[in-house]
Amino acid sequence: MKRAVWVLVLAVCGWADEGMWLFNQFPKKQVEKKYGFQASAEFLNHLRLASVRLGASGAFVSPKGLIFTNHHVASGCIQKVSSKEHNYMADGFYAATQAAELKCPDSEANVLLRIEDVTKEVNAGVKAQPGTPEANRERLATKAGIEKECGAKTGNRCEVVTLYAGAIYSLYEYKKYTDVRLVFAPEEALAFFGGDPDNFTYPRYDLDIAFMRAYENGRPAETPHYLKWSREGVREGELVLVSGNPASTDRFITYAELEYQRDTEYPLALSYVQSAIRTLKDFGAGSAENKRVSRDKLFGAENTYKARVWEFKGLESARLFAEKKAREEKLRAAIAGNAKLRQEVGDAWEAIAAAYRKWAPVQKEYYALEGGPRYSDLFRIARNVLRLPVEKAKPNGQRLKEYTDAALPSLELRMYSPAPIADGVEIAVLANYLRFLEEQLGPANGTVKAVLGGRTPEQAAKDYVSSSKLKDVAERKRLASSVEAAKNSEDGMIRLARALDEEARLIRKRGEDELDAVEEANATKIALARFAIYGATEYPDATFTLRLSYGPAIGYGKTPYATDFAGMYAHATGEEPFRLPESILKAKSALEAKTPLNFVSTCDIIGGNSGSPTVNTKGEVVGIIFDSNLEAMANRFVYDEVEGRAVHVASQGIIEALRKVYHAQRVIEELGFGK
Repeated sequence: MKRAVWVLVLAVCGWADEGMWLFNQFPKKQVEKKYGFQASAEFLNHLRLASVRLGASGAFVSPKGLIFTNHHVASGCIQKVSSKEHNYMADGFYAATQAAELKCPDSEANVLLRIEDVTKEVNAGVKAQPGTPEANRERLATKAGIEKECGAKTGNRCEVVTLYAGAIYSLYEYKKYTDVRLVFAPEEALAFFGGDPDNFTYPRYDLDIAFMRAYENGRPAETPHYLKWSREGVREGELVLVSGNPASTDRFITYAELEYQRDTEYPLALSYVQSAIRTLKDFGAGSAENKRVSRDKLFGAENTYKARVWEFKGLESARLFAEKKAREEKLRAAIAGNAKLRQEVGDAWEAIAAAYRKWAPVQKEYYALEGGPRYSDLFRIARNVLRLPVEKAKPNGQRLKEYTDAALPSLELRMYSPAPIADGVEIAVLANYLRFLEEQLGPANGTVKAVLGGRTPEQAAKDYVSSSKLKDVAERKRLASSVEAAKNSEDGMIRLARALDEEARLIRKRGEDELDAVEEANATKIALARFAIYGATEYPDATFTLRLSYGPAIGYGKTPYATDFAGMYAHATGEEPFRLPESILKAKSALEAKTPLNFVSTCDIIGGNSGSPTVNTKGEVVGIIFDSNLEAMANRFVYDEVEGRAVHVASQGIIEALRKVYHAQRVIEELGFGK
């Protein structure tokens, strides 16, 4: 369910470089005072217009639409353009000519053009009593209307973003590119060198990079706002800035919600993801082809699990809860001392706590039914095919948010993707989900009985997948063309989606009415009171929208700030996941061994920042975000710059590898480096 987001004043906390800052609220004076750097409006605008959102983050690095991002951000595309004969995940990819660039089946790149405050417009559309289901529905309808009007007027993608728990609503307008092509990717063995054991650790030795290209009208897009590549690269102690799209943080939620996450949400999610990992590993062990078709899903599951486990460790910290309680009590005391604020806030904290207590026992139903089988591409397609015609028949403001007019183009791009789907991995992950569903809801549950139909989870999964024709895009379009077509279809995956849909919709509506409505109304009261006490100049929790972070490139403890190629070779054992690909083994004598490969900084990041360009104060690329260390995992809840670090690939190491390992001359020259 949606989480509350509300502001926390940094002056109270005393954290020097904390902040995932809105571009229109960047703390210029704070940065200038500490680092002597003046972030001009021109600097910020250029960086914003060069930054790209594409599943996570990236940036234009040439005037011809060349996009710089992570290998693991591009891996969905890399996997989908691969085949049994051409395994680009294992072997890497380089388009030596423009004609050789491979079109990604369903990738979309977005550039933030403008931000507009629409708080008055959203609030004016809500007539019902705050905190009621009616008020929540009116708010959602008003936001959908604003997005539709903006899209119709501009032809661009428009989103109304909730900030500070609804104290502020902002309209974000994006230029959208739906023709994105793969230009370069190293072998996964080098991009993810060290595999899961090294994931979220440091020192690291990964070339986690990829280059893609945005096209318009069949030609490379003209992108005058792009980031130039630094000639010198990163230097120790240097101030660097990170522009990207952090997905979500929970630093400013209430104490009651923090307890809910610790006791309910995290244990449930971790159990499911862990079961998916076991399933994918078992499936991949069956053959080389099984391993290939399941690799991207396994990476995603392992990455999620490890991050969430260490976030959960943070949640289990008594110190974190004590600190959270102290801050909350300090704010409540300040409000209690102001008669006007005391009346306006009322019992907001108690209302939020009561809503979460009521919701906790049914979270497993929401997670299992509305969440569905998260690793099944066929089920995602089937649910959209089933719901799309039903939702489109409703007025725009009454639809589920993913089917509003503003959201439909992106949804349909994914829904009608021609990307290949492997039956074997679909059966495996679906059987795992059905076991999870039976475990959570019980074998006597009506939905469980309807879904299994007296079969084992494995038998049911095989039947649903083998009797489905949804791998055919034309069949998806036919079934989604009318309510009756999907309603009466005997397609296996559509039958599964139908069996889950009624209860899934009911539990979703209950969550929106009983939790979301109460939470947003009351968290807004708290946020507005905080504004009245401290001012409204600080950053909100992350919302998968463009933010800017900053901090020096420095190590921690006895750990140096940067690693190099020499360290990478020393780290290799010859056995997976510490086996280097042949390409870089052959290039060992040619590489400058002490060239920086990875480095760390205190920049404030979270999931979604993957692929974020790292720039110096000239706005030049000196690296790219690809990870955090384990010490930074609790940054979801509390920022720590003592040992928590953002991990980057260094620009010097990238050029060295492009030139001497991959001989990617076309990319090197486009980045501004001659022969």
